[in-house]
Amino acid sequence: MNFTLTNEEKQALLADARETIAAQLLRRQPCYSRTPELAAAIAEGRSALSRHCGAFVTLHSVSGGAGGRQLRGCIGRMAAAEALEKTVRTMAMEAAFGDPRFPPLIKEELDCCEIEISVLSPMEICADPRSVKVGVHGLYLSCRGRSGVLLPQVPVEQGWDLDGYLDYICVKAGLPPKSYEAPGAELRTFTAIVFGEAADGDS
Repeated sequence: MNFTLTNEEKQALLADARETIAAQLLRRQPCYSRTPELAAAIAEGRSALSRHCGAFVTLHSVSGGAGGRQLRGCIGRMAAAEALEKTVRTMAMEAAFGDPRFPPLIKEELDCCEIEISVLSPMEICADPRSVKVGVHGLYLSCRGRSGVLLPQVPVEQGWDLDGYLDYICVKAGLPPKSYEAPGAELRTFTAIVFGEAADGDS
């Protein structure tokens, strides 16, 4: 990507995501906090939070038992027509209450959820699938009217090698493995700045 996020900007986005969800659960208006310096940088267009770029918000349910860390919701946009801070707030709402794979989050679950945010670079056509770097590149595949996306951290979390990663993007799109080689298939790559509320403060 051609820009970075400061630690203050990352923490602001994570706080925004949690506040958005909490406000919805408690049926109140959200209250977003910014230092005067960050607020000025956003207003003047000097902060990455004012940039237009895609982002995903992921929720993980964390328990101390055998269940460990489980996906609880993940929604995002590959590109956005509004500022990053607004995109993250919208995607946090969708991840918590609009992911069709899960029931809407309830108030009792929020304290047991960790939030992770992935800020995306623009996508590029991938002419050679063997050039994909596991853990660096996210994948977007479109083929036969179907599409699927995987964030760069997913193959690392799942322990996939390159072949497994390439095959699973096909499965994610509802297609057979090796469909990225099919006539008319279009494979794109992107990178991401990934950070979250995990104990180490970054992902």
